[in-house]
Amino acid sequence: MGLVLAVVIGLILLVTVIYSVSIYNGLILVTNNINKAWANIDVLLKQRHDELPKLIEVCKGYMAHEAGTLEAVIKARQSVMTAQGPAAIGQAEGILQGAMRQLFALAENYPNLKAQTSFQQLQERVSALESQIADRREFYNDSVNTYNIRIATLPDVFIARSIGLTAREMFQVAEGDREDVKISFKNT
Repeated sequence: MGLVLAVVIGLILLVTVIYSVSIYNGLILVTNNINKAWANIDVLLKQRHDELPKLIEVCKGYMAHEAGTLEAVIKARQSVMTAQGPAAIGQAEGILQGAMRQLFALAENYPNLKAQTSFQQLQERVSALESQIADRREFYNDSVNTYNIRIATLPDVFIARSIGLTAREMFQVAEGDREDVKISFKNT
């Protein structure tokens, strides 16, 4: 009888250890997915930031009296590069996207600029990067959501707390960045 009880207790302990290790490994997996998703966003942001100065240089010759728009793109780009964390980067990204939309809209007034091959290629490249960034942000937020759910639900919450895991912040844009961009074609 004592041997059977010892075997049963041993099996219960073994199953508990295996289950705990499984939960731990799952939490590490979702944590690493978040880190990978954020790194993928960084790669695309870097590519876009490398393309923007080229786009601005192409536009400068044609849009001399639109210097404010070009400066807004440059300033917004710099803000994104120095921002830290999803909330700050999200806010800076929203400002940059608005400035770029305004730049592309103003380019419509310059047929020679629009017809220039280098401008078209850069515009297409930046637009493609924007689309890829949006996809990566969505993946990042899905990863953060999965992680946040895992660390808040039973039984994962016990292991998550014991190893110090806390909720992560989703990538969000500022409230003002959800509004339409106001574009003026008036020369001031």
